[in-house]
Amino acid sequence: MKVLIADDDRVLTRLVTAGLKSRGWQVEVAHDAMQALMFAMKAPPPDVIALDIGMPGGTGFEVLKKLQQSSRTGQIPVVVVSGSITEEDEARVAAFGAFGFLRKPVDPQTLHETLSRAAGQAG
Repeated sequence: MKVLIADDDRVLTRLVTAGLKSRGWQVEVAHDAMQALMFAMKAPPPDVIALDIGMPGGTGFEVLKKLQQSSRTGQIPVVVVSGSITEEDEARVAAFGAFGFLRKPVDPQTLHETLSRAAGQAG
């Protein structure tokens, strides 16, 4: 399985990458909104995307909306991972078609299981 981790926290992305790679995932990391969109459009696309809300170059909400509107990326499940998500944000995430969301700090096992479920549902 291939996952795109879109988060500007470089320490977190290193830890998440190491944990997922140890479980057999192929991991690509984007540190801003523009990179996230670019990497999601590349062939082959990721099986699932873990997306932070607060990133440079645009919000995760904007990225999620663009991903869902594109015929190339609209079917890729997205799991929003954020440390500062409100109830209103949860509703927006759901309205934009995200598979789900997790709060930071996220438990590595929970992240793995959620990404696996999301990727499995897409396939």
